Amino acid sequence: MSAYKIPSRLQVLGSDIDRSQLKYHDRRVAVTKEFTFDAAHHLHAYDGKCANLHGHTYKVVMTVSGRVNEIGMVVDFGDLKRLFEDVIKRRLDHQYLNEVLPPMNTTAENMIVWMWEELERALEAYAGDRGVRLERLVLYETPTSSASLERAWMS
Repeated sequence: MSAYKIPSRLQVLGSDIDRSQLKYHDRRVAVTKEFTFDAAHHLHAYDGKCANLHGHTYKVVMTVSGRVNEIGMVVDFGDLKRLFEDVIKRRLDHQYLNEVLPPMNTTAENMIVWMWEELERALEAYAGDRGVRLERLVLYETPTSSASLERAWMS
């Protein structure tokens, strides 16, 4: 087994690599980021435990796609985090979902469509004409129970 070699120096933009080489391709690439938020809710017209007030640590897995920019990036992961926090987490984290969401039964199936609509609007404003779009969204209500949406299903 060979030992790990520590580079003698870091690659330098402008001398070791040209700015024009940073964008390796012009293909559509998907990037995915995961988020969590905590909230309480209950379900109406449901005969089971979830008719009672209870809470979850929800996990949202957001996949967007686009063509890479001049430095080889579709979207900065930090920008995705800010977008999610501004559009979803700020409104839902540590809230009673039945009060803060539009009138609906707060099922994962209903919530994910609302999230898609909100995130898609925000992404359009963020990306402008760059073509970054929401491709897939998964909402985990528990570690083993989720609802998902894909772009093709939303048309």
